[in-house]
Order: sequence, then structure tokens, then C-alpha cells
Amino acid sequence: MTQLQIGPHTVQPPVVLAPMAGITNAPFRTLCREFSGGKGLFVSEMITTRALVERDEKTMRLIRFDETEKPRSIQLYGVDPVTVGKAVRMIADEGLADHIDLNFGCPVPKVTRKGGGSALPYKRHLLRSILREAVAGAGALPVTMKMRKGINDDHITYLDAGRIAVEEGVTAIALHGRTAAQHYGGTADWDAIARLKETVPEIPVLGNGDIWTADDALRMMRETGCDGVVVGRGCLGRPWLFGDLVAAFEGRPAPLPPTLKEVAIVMRRHAELLGEWIGDEARGVIDFRKHVAWYTKGFSIGSEIRRKLSVTSSLDELDALMSELDLDQPWPVGAEGPRGRTAGRDRVVLPDGWLDDPYDCAGVSAEAELDTSGG
Repeated sequence: MTQLQIGPHTVQPPVVLAPMAGITNAPFRTLCREFSGGKGLFVSEMITTRALVERDEKTMRLIRFDETEKPRSIQLYGVDPVTVGKAVRMIADEGLADHIDLNFGCPVPKVTRKGGGSALPYKRHLLRSILREAVAGAGALPVTMKMRKGINDDHITYLDAGRIAVEEGVTAIALHGRTAAQHYGGTADWDAIARLKETVPEIPVLGNGDIWTADDALRMMRETGCDGVVVGRGCLGRPWLFGDLVAAFEGRPAPLPPTLKEVAIVMRRHAELLGEWIGDEARGVIDFRKHVAWYTKGFSIGSEIRRKLSVTSSLDELDALMSELDLDQPWPVGAEGPRGRTAGRDRVVLPDGWLDDPYDCAGVSAEAELDTSGG
């Protein structure tokens, strides 16, 4: 079976859960890991380096891992090489994780308007400085990075960024085959993933974008020659996708898709795990609300019950509402496909003069270091 090597860590099958703000917290990672039988790599939601260095209370909770999570994988966001270096050294010195991923792919305006996320690789010298500090501070920990093709079709950065990453000792690269301007709209460019693999054959390249089923993952591997896949929106409301992926890579038949009753059991467990993790049942159920539409997509559920499910605040209330559903419903035809955000954007919000010079870093300010984690 195909496997992926991330430093000393063997990832088999080569499947990675993409970091998603507010989604890939410890409870969701637990669900995905349970369905995969512990196989694969499951990355935390985005942690900002400034908040980590300052030991922000929320951030320190976000980096707590279940004792069964091995390897422990943290994704960091930062724009200041010194702060990134401090955060990475903190993780390495205190044994907070086993793998560090760097975020250069986030397209949301509050990040790009400060020069972070998918805007940052345009500044080649700044990217190099951040990668150099991270790799130096990590010691024996592998450092990887996740990025997009570029800012827009006129400002493509991924090949330059890939070459810089190799030169600075990055262990692997994940490429989302969209620009920041595309956000999550349109179709992911898998050809770009193939070009990146051809450009940096020295290290593993992982493909990301439009993997909705296990067959999509296998097809991406075949068509691009990439070394692994990163799954993001495809697992929203579908943590069992990781079980499908493991079966596909191992050449086994896919598990039967769940009935609504089986989906309801997973929903209940997800909400319960969130409450335990947060330390408050009501807050856990409230946090779970955003997952309801993803879990129930395609099933025949009345609009009134859907509305009530989206405003629940206790496990008893959730149980009562789900008991009213026709739980014998089989998996709906056509339920796969895009979930989560799908729209593109007219333009990418950037700092003033950001595109004037790809090598000048003068436009990056201290304010670009977000002070909170989780996106």
C-alpha cells in the first residue's frame, strides 16, 4: 500500500486531514481517526504564532491533543520570522507536537489584508526567512507547508515557493489547486499539483482540492503523481470518509454508506465530544450547530426540524429532535459533492502596495501577526 514519509513519521495510507478553522479541533479529529482505524495524519486547526508565544488561554487549549493522537500535528500561522521561530522552538523544546505545518494557504480577507496566508508567498524573501527560522527552530521535528497556486491568475507563486521550500529544508508541501481569488469556487487545478511534483521531486507533494470521495483521492494520485492527498471540505459532515479512504488505498471494498440512523449516532457523539472538550454541554451543542446541515445534506428532513436542529442547546434536545426523524432512510443518491464555502471572490484584499515588488517586505507590519488562533 502507498505510504507517505513526513520526516520520521510514516503516514499510511497517505491521507491527511486539512486544518480547518473551527472544525478540526480535537473532537472532530477523534471522529475521523476512529473511522480510519488510526491511520492517516490529522492536523490541528490553525494556531497563530503570536498567540502561542504569548500562551493565550484559548490557544493553549486548542493545542491539547488526545493521548491516542500520534503523531501530534500542529498547523502554525505567522508572518514574522522571529515570532514563527520562537513558536516553533517552543513546540520543539516543550514537546508540544511531533510535526509542524505552516499555513500559507488561508484566503480569508482578515488574513490576506495583512499579508498573511495565501498572500505571503508573493513576498519571496519573507517566505524564505520564515521557512529558515522554522526549520532551524524545529530541530528534529519535520516542518511542512500548505499553500495555494498564488494570489490570482496574474500572480502565481507556487513553483517559486516550492523551490524555496526545498532549499530551506521543508519536509513536504501540500498544494491547494486554487488561487486566493478563487477562494473555494470553481474547480481545483490538479495540473498545478502535477507541475509542482515535477518541479520539486526531492520531497513529497500532497494534493488538495475537490476530493469528495475516496475515488477522487485515488484519481488525483493517478493523474498528478502526487505523494498523498489532503482532505478538507470533503469530510465536513462526513468523518467516515477517512474509513472509505483507508479501504480504497488498501484495495478493499468501500464500507456501506450510512443510513440516517447511523448518521444520527455520529452526530450525537460529535456534539457530546465537543461538550466534553469545551467543558460545557450547552456550549458544545451550540458549537455543533454548524455541522448539522453538512451531516443531513440530501436526507429527507422537514424544514421545521432542520431549523430546530440548528438552534439546539442541549444533548437531550438534540436527541428528542433526531428521534422525530425517519431514521431508516438510506444514504441519499447525489449527497456527495461540494460542501462548505464554494464562492470565489472578485478580488483578494491585500495591504497597500503589496503587489508592487515580490521581493520587498516593507509592507508587512507587526499587526499582521494575528493574536487569536483557530482562524
